[in-house]
Amino acid sequence: MVVAASPDAARKLDGAVNNGLAQHDVQILKQVTDLFLSNVERLRESQINALDELLVPLIDRTEASALVQLSEALSTIELAPGKTIRTLAFHNDASAAAPVLRNSSRLSESDLIEIAKTRSQQHLLAICERKTLSEALTDVLMRLGDVNVSNALARNAGAKFSECGYATLVGRSERDESLAEKLGLRSDLPANLLREILSKAADIVLARFLTAPRPVVQRNRQASDGPGVEQRAAGPKIDYTKAQSEVLALNRAGKLTDSTVNRFAVVGEYDNVVAALSLKTDVKIEAIAPLIGGDRLYGLIVACKAAKLSWSATKMIIRNRPDCPPASQREFEQAQVIYEGLLLSLAQWTIRFGADRMDGKKVDRRAGAR
Repeated sequence: MVVAASPDAARKLDGAVNNGLAQHDVQILKQVTDLFLSNVERLRESQINALDELLVPLIDRTEASALVQLSEALSTIELAPGKTIRTLAFHNDASAAAPVLRNSSRLSESDLIEIAKTRSQQHLLAICERKTLSEALTDVLMRLGDVNVSNALARNAGAKFSECGYATLVGRSERDESLAEKLGLRSDLPANLLREILSKAADIVLARFLTAPRPVVQRNRQASDGPGVEQRAAGPKIDYTKAQSEVLALNRAGKLTDSTVNRFAVVGEYDNVVAALSLKTDVKIEAIAPLIGGDRLYGLIVACKAAKLSWSATKMIIRNRPDCPPASQREFEQAQVIYEGLLLSLAQWTIRFGADRMDGKKVDRRAGAR
């Protein structure tokens, strides 16, 4: 239940409505906005509706540059006056509309679809930045949006796509390497469409997204200064000397086989798994170790492929990773698509490309020919 505003706040608000609106539009906007924000939890519904009657005509008479602050201030307020939010959202100037388009919960899906159909590409881009987007809305945005809108949607982890919507994005990615990378980073991309991207993307595009962390994960923790291969949370440094000696001895005896690495994974001997992948790929331990506990599986898959492990052994390594949540069925489907579609030569180059990035080395991207 909303508590009534204090008599003093109500008097100030009523005074703002009745004093000098025509002569001081911008000042009144600021005054009323400040009063609303400081009393929003105490205002009655009738008072919030009264704000609409005041603010909407003011918005129509005010320059867009002066509306940006109002739009930003109201964009995250759940009880913001509805007509005011819609007026700002439909404003022809995207700078005034963008804050509420990105954030306001007062806009319905039908509002957003109507805006997408009638306003500029900058309006569409602002909508693309909302925390969640339904399939119906992304379908409209893709149908009406340009290449920047497609990339913004692919980057938004909270956007949901219909089968047709995803197919449209995949089709556009054939002509847009940046879009192909963003799609490859999505955990919800159906396996058949991921397979299509893999079959058509250039090697360097595959190398970049196969060694890149998923954007949704990076936002939830401090981004590292490293390359695209994600690193495990800070913990005690592991000494791999013993594991390296063991796997080297097994390798010299011809016993570092698929089944041996598979057994290491089953019994949880991941120091040995890391040492074996390092030896088989000729990549430093420091580059391989973060892949085991990484938030994204692709780098680990590439390392297993480069090490010439079978899919069965690779799956076992993924399934039994220590201190990691279990992979979902969709993740396993995507992982198998990546594994089966990846050429050995590209896997070997990619894991070394990623290792070079971890060491801060410059890599000539043109050197990635199959």
